Amino acid sequence: MNNEQLMMNANPIVAALGKAPSEFTREDIIDYVTKNNIRLVNFMYPGGDGRLKTLNFIVSDLAYLRTILTCGERVDGSSLFSFIQAASSDLYVLPRFATAFLDPFSETPTLCMLCSFFDKDGNPLGSAPEHTLRKALDRFKAKTGMDFEAMGELEYYVIKPAESLFPGQDQHGYHESAPYAKMGAFRQRCMQYIAQAGGHIKYGHTEVGCFEQDGMLYEQNEIEFLPVPAIHAADELVIAKWVIRNLAWQEGLNVTFAPKITTGKAGSGLHIHMRLMKDGRNMLVNNGQLTDTTRKAIAGLMELAPSLTAFGNKIPTSYFRLVPHQEAPTNVCWGMSNRSVLVRIPLGWTSGHDMSRAANPMEQEVPMEQRGSEKQTFEIRSGDGSADVYQYLAALCTACRHGFEMDNALEVAERTFADGDIHDSSRAEHATNMAQLPDSCAESADCLARQRSVFEAENIFDCGMIDGIIAQLRSYNDRTLRRDIEGDVLKVAQLVKCYYNCG
Repeated sequence: MNNEQLMMNANPIVAALGKAPSEFTREDIIDYVTKNNIRLVNFMYPGGDGRLKTLNFIVSDLAYLRTILTCGERVDGSSLFSFIQAASSDLYVLPRFATAFLDPFSETPTLCMLCSFFDKDGNPLGSAPEHTLRKALDRFKAKTGMDFEAMGELEYYVIKPAESLFPGQDQHGYHESAPYAKMGAFRQRCMQYIAQAGGHIKYGHTEVGCFEQDGMLYEQNEIEFLPVPAIHAADELVIAKWVIRNLAWQEGLNVTFAPKITTGKAGSGLHIHMRLMKDGRNMLVNNGQLTDTTRKAIAGLMELAPSLTAFGNKIPTSYFRLVPHQEAPTNVCWGMSNRSVLVRIPLGWTSGHDMSRAANPMEQEVPMEQRGSEKQTFEIRSGDGSADVYQYLAALCTACRHGFEMDNALEVAERTFADGDIHDSSRAEHATNMAQLPDSCAESADCLARQRSVFEAENIFDCGMIDGIIAQLRSYNDRTLRRDIEGDVLKVAQLVKCYYNCG
């Protein structure tokens, strides 16, 4: 970070220490704690349900503070992850100093850090989702020479009593402003807290979903992040969900990241944008055109799309969202600026036109390299809030790497390209010939079982983790559930209630 970036950073720890989070040391943390009257230190780490868990430490002794920062602490792994047996359940959690942030909700000055898991021999826990992602990123870099970056679009509903004044229009909430959108101030406070905790936010806005039911207003919002190394993207997403829920609780609101909360209304997804970087350069486009590098990565996503749902769509209601005409993909295909496909290439500022000067004629021409072409990403639209984001990003990284290992990658990319709205009735035959995403957890488990060798190659995904994911998906026994209760509003509502607080 340069001085300007340090000065503008929202994390007060960065400002106080005068250095980037990646440079934080143990002594920096101790210095900050002692100089800023920090009374509590929290270790935080995601469990098997994808939610952050917390271990509290009272800061009353400098020697003890140094000990926990150096040695971490023991936790019961079998209570955190279903694939860990009680007979060998002890794990270590060690704080990652670069993730330090202040708890905005605690009355007592509290410093929080995310942790990594280690096994009894002091090695990174091979089956830990965070370490799985690190292995996937390392292997991707070794294979391609590129860094895998990611960013999330975090969608969620805020629920509060309905108001009679300035009602929002049903299913037309996209980018709505006050007074028709009611939760903008709440979203902005969430964004502020997330940024203070280290999140790199692109923007926030209301989404399509907006409706009233039983006297309650359901308003869909989204916070989108900037591309960063994928391990940081995962950290930011789990912290963001923790922030949004805590602030909602504090303000007497309800929020849900569930993929589907009622029939006929837009569900919430977790779209992931990816970017491939080498020596600071975006490798997705060249002279305004998609590169073969991009097409190969997309081919890997196309090839493994059915099993990717096992990581990104972990509950039965996930598959009530993945239906046609509900703002979610169903077909395995990709396209340019096409929101009906599984993988989308969004607009990337590659036209060569100086749009800023066109909008502001008094401005001088902006050099080509400053017009935003480095912002180009490619986006997968199937995932949702039930995903373990570390596992999911690891799976996406592995799938993209697989594309570089496929002899027919460019052929697959050409065959799966869609140049129009695949849900348009005039293109029904074209869509029928495409592979389909699974329609249940059970089918998703079957797909993962068939393709698991790709994820387990080079020990990236632990075989016990894959076994655990398959067993969990099959335990829902939902192979025909979507068809069985289709149109039954009461049964759908009961199902939604079961998975309302997923992830």
